[in-house]
Amino acid sequence: MPQHSPLVPVLSEEVREALDRHRPVVALESTILAHGLPRPRNLLVGTELEELVRSEGAVPATVAVLDGVPHVGLDKAGLERIAGAPGAGDGPVRKLGHRDLAPAVAGGATGATTVSATAFLAARAGLRVFATGGLGGVHRGWTESQDESADLALLARTRITVVCAGVKSILDVPATLQRLETLGVTVLGYGTDRFPGFYLTSSGEPVDWTVREPAEVAAVMAAQDALAGPEAALLVGNPVPETEQLDPELHDRVLAGALAEARESGISGQAVTPFLLERLVAHTGGASLEANLAAVRGNVRLAARIAAAWTARAGRGA
Repeated sequence: MPQHSPLVPVLSEEVREALDRHRPVVALESTILAHGLPRPRNLLVGTELEELVRSEGAVPATVAVLDGVPHVGLDKAGLERIAGAPGAGDGPVRKLGHRDLAPAVAGGATGATTVSATAFLAARAGLRVFATGGLGGVHRGWTESQDESADLALLARTRITVVCAGVKSILDVPATLQRLETLGVTVLGYGTDRFPGFYLTSSGEPVDWTVREPAEVAAVMAAQDALAGPEAALLVGNPVPETEQLDPELHDRVLAGALAEARESGISGQAVTPFLLERLVAHTGGASLEANLAAVRGNVRLAARIAAAWTARAGRGA
């Protein structure tokens, strides 16, 4: 049988040069641009997030698949294409999880990458730090639906540090944390002893380990490598500031109503998450979207600082 070499993602010139020179690089997912924000704001946000990484002295690497080719780092045209800008390219931009990468590559598809696909491709390219908004997790009513995000299992076998604002608050947060523990994925609270609540500063659930400086996160990353254990991810829970969180009472009231509406309408499975997120945006007057973006901005800044601390540590040979 023919032997096939592993497919290495195409690196942008900026990302390749940064890796060659041992400069900090931060991976960014592209699903938020293609499927999470309205046009044309999505392209503005994509550009803003990349500039936030650069402002902290790191290089952004937005991840996507273009015409069947995985890319780690997009040029202006690539970013416009993923954002669906007019005239930027024909055809739909698909939503690609890790399981979708093989058929997307084989079929020449163009798609935006979720957390699982972004983490996989970034790690394949040699990146160690990835910033996102909130992770997927165990869904409410798991005992009936067995619905769990592919993010969790992929992170259990991918050595990358993910800076996030917790998991989406529409999910079963305690069950997700239990699942992460079972899978052996380490969770750190950044400046907090409570797991962040995505739109909310706190989910109310405790975390076992708290760090307060990027260098502390880099030290944990180095210890992971030194222990040479399973190639699991490191999750850094970075809470959205209280001044920018969604009002907790409004969040709870709207979510309870949306969950009841989903049950009454017979909405189940993969349709539940987009339904609940849409209801949160609609019934909070867009405040949930603004809290989401505030969290992403904070995560991007922190990820860049962690990446800088990591490359500085590697440069010292620590």
